[in-house]
Amino acid sequence: MKNDTASSICKVIGASSVGTMIEWYDFYIFGMLAKTISVQFFPEGNTTAALLSTLAIFAAGFIVRPFGALVFGRLGDLIGRKYTFLLTLVLMGGSTFLIGLVPGYKSIGIAAPLLVLLLRLLQGLALGGEYGGAATYVAEHAPTHRRGFFTSWIQTTATLGLFVALGVIMLVKMNMPDEQFNTEWGGWRYPFWFSILLVVVSIYIRMKMHESPLFAKLKSEGKTSANPLRESFRNKANFKMVLLALFGAVMGQGVVWYTGQFYAQSFLETKCTLEFEQSRTVMLWAIAFATPFFLFFGWLSDKIGRKWIMMLGMLLGILTYRPIFGYFLETTQAITKNAEAKISGITEEYTETSTGERIRTHTTVYSLADGSGFREVQRDTLDTGGAVKAAGPVIVAEKHLSSSQYWKFAGLVFLLILYVTMVYGPIAAFLVEIFPTKIRYTSMSLPYHIGNGVFGGLVPFIGLLLTTSFPGDPLVGLWYPIGVAALCLVIGVIYLNNRIDKNVED
Repeated sequence: MKNDTASSICKVIGASSVGTMIEWYDFYIFGMLAKTISVQFFPEGNTTAALLSTLAIFAAGFIVRPFGALVFGRLGDLIGRKYTFLLTLVLMGGSTFLIGLVPGYKSIGIAAPLLVLLLRLLQGLALGGEYGGAATYVAEHAPTHRRGFFTSWIQTTATLGLFVALGVIMLVKMNMPDEQFNTEWGGWRYPFWFSILLVVVSIYIRMKMHESPLFAKLKSEGKTSANPLRESFRNKANFKMVLLALFGAVMGQGVVWYTGQFYAQSFLETKCTLEFEQSRTVMLWAIAFATPFFLFFGWLSDKIGRKWIMMLGMLLGILTYRPIFGYFLETTQAITKNAEAKISGITEEYTETSTGERIRTHTTVYSLADGSGFREVQRDTLDTGGAVKAAGPVIVAEKHLSSSQYWKFAGLVFLLILYVTMVYGPIAAFLVEIFPTKIRYTSMSLPYHIGNGVFGGLVPFIGLLLTTSFPGDPLVGLWYPIGVAALCLVIGVIYLNNRIDKNVED
């Protein structure tokens, strides 16, 4: 009997996790390719404005997640968990695939970013309904004393989705020249198209799932909620728990999550100007080594409670973000300032713009004795005779770390993601335990997606906006997640209970 129970919960976790991981993959490839997308879907001329606009579209997907939580949370509490997050999977996969089919700005003008924005909003709505369904579904199958451990498998899916997105992008990019990857219909679109295959597999798996036993029991007894939204948010006691979950836990968890993974990757690429392969593989190594800690902290929360693990993760982020990101910046800046850098290669390439002008790209490669190095790139506009018509600025790009520097970066990013596992590993069990079964999908989804979608999802955009507005401090973007995490830490320490093993069958 025990073996049958173990087999059953493993199937539940597997089916829920695979689908949720694919939805995160779909959601994140947009952010991973933000720099390329900004070139394709916005007019040329101002790369910073284009990148800000792309990150704003990326953030829009997060901002609408609470609305998805309301729409699909209500459906989940009315008709059931299974069919609701099957619907969200189809909606997410279809939107992702269609983003890969939208022509670029050069082909259809302003319609390109508007179509991408629309599809991004659909992605956000779908993801708003997915997480609450998957976490609730697993929790309602899990034995009480192991709920933290079993729901922590769902928590791994966001990071694994990011891992798969990075891996697929790396695989595509490493098998074609940069020019081919970055053209309007180039290789950057392949990860979007690939998602449709993943979705088909997941739909097949999820079609074989059964409804949550707790919800099925409520439904058979006629005790499901007639109006989940009203019972969730007009009931004073329940609404108080929604607010406490948001401001005492999920808000801080959200900013720690996105700082440790998305802001870190963006910072290495845009501020440290680390070469593409190293910036991505540093993240891949860190994610690979940190992911098992989601399960560890989920398991530990079953033993000692959820609260203090999450609070410690926030505190560590608050104390170490600026020193860690400062080290990234200082190390990469020192490479270009090293007087012993020697020229190891010079290349020139010639291209034509859409207006017929000829552009010469002059690249100088510098190397240091420790194996690090960097490139200087200058793009000059030439006249018809080949003379320089307008000389471009010399731009330092694609810094390369030495072996020892590389592994130090990977270790520090691992620490950032370790904080993520501390705040995120126990959060599903924590949310499930504070809301009753008949309105759980709705009640837990809203604070989760406001905390992650709004507060967390805005980390990359607000970080870049602050850095652009206050260029004197390259680390100024970190004050936003630090401030949010600090506020959440204070509220959580004072008002949260250290919940553990509460019965969810109420």
